[in-house]
Amino acid sequence: MQDIPKRKPPSPIDIEVGKRIREQRRLLGMSQSALAEKLGLTFQQVQKYEKGANRVGASRLQRVSDCLGVPISHFFDNAASDNPASADEARSIRNDLVNFLSSEEGVALNRAFAKIKDAKTRQKIVGLVKSLAFN
Repeated sequence: MQDIPKRKPPSPIDIEVGKRIREQRRLLGMSQSALAEKLGLTFQQVQKYEKGANRVGASRLQRVSDCLGVPISHFFDNAASDNPASADEARSIRNDLVNFLSSEEGVALNRAFAKIKDAKTRQKIVGLVKSLAFN
């Protein structure tokens, strides 16, 4: 009798990448079906990516980043770390971000910002907001 190989659990990085795909898709108000259609996939495949059950290959992740309007680095910046201090700090920052994005103002601001296509304009807005926040 042959042993059926056990499925390897997803890596923390795959889970984090999937989580970030889901967050960005939802921020844009895009359904799994809409993203799947743009990628030429089924919505079930997008679900598996978002749960970290299936690993997203490099070329597919590039297409996902194009569809969601973020650089590919968005899916890896401050990803799962072995350093507990930086992991706690990242978790705290992430909680603040989630709280903001959950607010009415956060959703409205992010949706409007995502519609701005000109990179220089977006950079100027970020600069303006930073100058207001730190004065």
